[in-house]
Amino acid sequence: MNNVLRSVITGCGVPAIKPQTIGSKIVNGQNAISGSWPWQVSLQLPSGFHFCGGSLINQNWVLTAAHCAVVVGYHRVILGEHDRGSSVEPIQVKLVITHPLYSSTTINNDIALLKLSSPVTLTPRISPVCLAPSTINILPGTRCFTTGWGQTLMGWTSITSQIFQLPAVCSQIWCQSTITDAMICAGGAGSSSCMGDSGGPLVCERSGVWSLVGSVSWGRSNCDTRYPVVYARISQLRSWINTTIASN
Repeated sequence: MNNVLRSVITGCGVPAIKPQTIGSKIVNGQNAISGSWPWQVSLQLPSGFHFCGGSLINQNWVLTAAHCAVVVGYHRVILGEHDRGSSVEPIQVKLVITHPLYSSTTINNDIALLKLSSPVTLTPRISPVCLAPSTINILPGTRCFTTGWGQTLMGWTSITSQIFQLPAVCSQIWCQSTITDAMICAGGAGSSSCMGDSGGPLVCERSGVWSLVGSVSWGRSNCDTRYPVVYARISQLRSWINTTIASN
């Protein structure tokens, strides 16, 4: 079974609207075409202020960063729009499950699962991303992008950028003991995720199917584009994700 057929059957990873994959910067990035990244989530305060990103992984669950500290009954989920200021109806969070081994000191295992109060109605602009399998092998030349509404040098904007690499210098830059098996690095060559991108997706494409490889975790506080950003490694955390969803 090819990847596209498998994703159609499972209902993930194939946007109805072709993603915009032009551009190479996060800071000073460009606006994304509405609906081209249909799993992108905006986590917001009741006032509508965006504070973190996330990824829709099925009709009932969103994956984000543990350090976003989502609170049931207070924070809300926005789906289906590339414009943070839109009037799209917010979705309430019913349950927040943080990885039991998440450490706010080392920022290891930095993921949380949000169960939504009601199943999402899937549309051409709202659909889930596939989860990277635990056995994923990312080959050189693979197309990978990160998206979000993080802070840029020009303020806050919806951006999409091709920044994925696995730089050998990552462990050297951040200190080898800091980078764990539950982390993956990307960028560091003129592009960077920034404040507000936390929890958002790093996705890679293979045969027309997009898989969630990472979730924005941490990096330089000044969003220095010379430094790689660190993401929670989905393949390493996949077993916990599957078990948690199945039991809740």
